[in-house]
Amino acid sequence: MLSVQNQWAFITGSARGLGALTAKLLAQQGCNLILHGREISHCEEILREVQSFGVKAYAVGAELSDPDAIREMLEEIDRKIPSVGIVFNNAGMQTGYLKHYFETPVSDFTISFQINTIAPALICYHFLPKMMQAGFGRIINITSGIALEPEQAGYSASKAALDKITIDLASKIDGTDVMLNLVDPGWCRTDMGGIHAPNAPESAIPGIAVPAFLNDQRSGRLFRAQEFSEMSLTDAVAKAERI
Repeated sequence: MLSVQNQWAFITGSARGLGALTAKLLAQQGCNLILHGREISHCEEILREVQSFGVKAYAVGAELSDPDAIREMLEEIDRKIPSVGIVFNNAGMQTGYLKHYFETPVSDFTISFQINTIAPALICYHFLPKMMQAGFGRIINITSGIALEPEQAGYSASKAALDKITIDLASKIDGTDVMLNLVDPGWCRTDMGGIHAPNAPESAIPGIAVPAFLNDQRSGRLFRAQEFSEMSLTDAVAKAERI
């Protein structure tokens, strides 16, 4: 299992939910953290929590539907932390469930693609060349298992597009120590998933973070976090390497 001690990890959408849980897991392993929220103030609580593990951490703020805000955020990270080794594109948004799906507004698609597809793509395009030059890196893009639900067309289409971008990029780096993979956390009771989701947020741990600890130089895979629920991190990584 790869040691992430003293590495720097950037996690979008880490102010709460699955992003915050991922941040705490990494901090427990000695990983330094760049936390992200729409506003820096949203990260105050999780920032204190991860720093209690003795790691370095700071927060950035950016609205991910705004490419200019993303660029400014990435420039700030470059100034402060020139060598980010791990990236979790965790942040996402889900438009409302539309019973009358033939009336799906265009805005459902545009906002979904801006946040769920374009933002993580821009972040990948920013960090991948740096990782390739350094000869090391891990990028994990969080996807969704939603299928056959036109009621959520904007969200599911944006995640399908992210899958395609990820797999295509991964084909260029497969076999190197820069690894790009997908994780489906499952339907969890987060603010986005809602109260009727079948899975507790904690059930996605450690599975959601497993690709950061892999060391087999394989990219372009999809891991389902629920398949690792209640496992130790060591056992989960060993299982993932057998997949």
